[in-house]
Amino acid sequence: MGQDQTKQQIEKGLQLYQSNQTEKALQVWMRVLEKTMDPAGRFQVLGCLITAHSEMGRYKDMLKFAVVQIDTARELEDPDYLMESYLNLARSNEKLCEFQKTISYCKTCLNMQGTTVSLQLNGQVSLSMGNAFLGLSIFQKALECFEKALRYAHNNDDKMLECRVCCSLGSFYTQIKDYEKALFFPCKAAELVNDYGKGWSLKYRAMSQYHMAVAYRKLGHLADAMECCEESMKIALQHGDRPLQALCLLCFADIHRSRADIQALEGIEKAEELAEGLGNKLGLLKLHCLGEGIYRTKGQQRELRDHVVKFHECVEEMELYCGMCGESIGEKNSQLQALPCSHFFHLKCLQTNGTRGCPNCRRSSMKPGFV
Repeated sequence: MGQDQTKQQIEKGLQLYQSNQTEKALQVWMRVLEKTMDPAGRFQVLGCLITAHSEMGRYKDMLKFAVVQIDTARELEDPDYLMESYLNLARSNEKLCEFQKTISYCKTCLNMQGTTVSLQLNGQVSLSMGNAFLGLSIFQKALECFEKALRYAHNNDDKMLECRVCCSLGSFYTQIKDYEKALFFPCKAAELVNDYGKGWSLKYRAMSQYHMAVAYRKLGHLADAMECCEESMKIALQHGDRPLQALCLLCFADIHRSRADIQALEGIEKAEELAEGLGNKLGLLKLHCLGEGIYRTKGQQRELRDHVVKFHECVEEMELYCGMCGESIGEKNSQLQALPCSHFFHLKCLQTNGTRGCPNCRRSSMKPGFV
């Protein structure tokens, strides 16, 4: 298969994929991968396969194609191709919760500055690194990376990247329990999808709706939470995205618990199975918290103790404190504010004590935090 025919077949696959004929698109791209003699076309079709498997939640297959792509990039001896392939390796490992590998590959990308695509990809590299730090519960470094990614998105008018960063920030603020910000950012992502996302994958809408559902639930807006979660689950089922289905099941269980629905425990058990299978430690933390609340209400002391112990084992590694008042962050809903150094504190503490400098790093604070 020559260069022109390769290009035509790749475009045919893209048209099928955009019309939601996913399996047919994958078949076309796999034929191209087997038959093409054009290394650049091979690199491009591998990129299509990586993106498609990412959006379907098939992360092991995503990693498999990313490894093949980096070999192709080395064959082409082009630094632009090499940087893009390292980013795909980072993203694949991020999805598989291999966070240390993700950070390592992201640092490799950042060390390859000077390529013509580096300005376009640096925002995505910062986002992937931020997600990895968040997965490791290193919150200050995660926020630094998200802020960098958001600046890249604004400077390059990259609405798709901005949408992805807003979803990650929604997750970030949910974990440290500033639920107003946790709702603001995915709502912004949903606005971007509505205004600019006509040609985007439905995955972007699904993720913004999921993060909105979580924040609405935390704020007690259960009807809104259910509506958003149902929309996200519908798209996840349509794409066969099992990781997103697991997240939605967890959210449904949380909503039912809040409604004192007896189906909550069944939903938690299903979500816990999926979370364990995916190695999702943060999901397990939330499940133990939900289980604690349910068993406390039911007065089942043995089950309650089990979930309390498991919950505290998970939370011990992620314990956060406000550097001004000394109280923990993340135990209850409270408004937070980040300084330019990306350390964050209770908003009320900053308003009371001022911002003459960061108590954590003693860096001078001359302007408000970016997010």
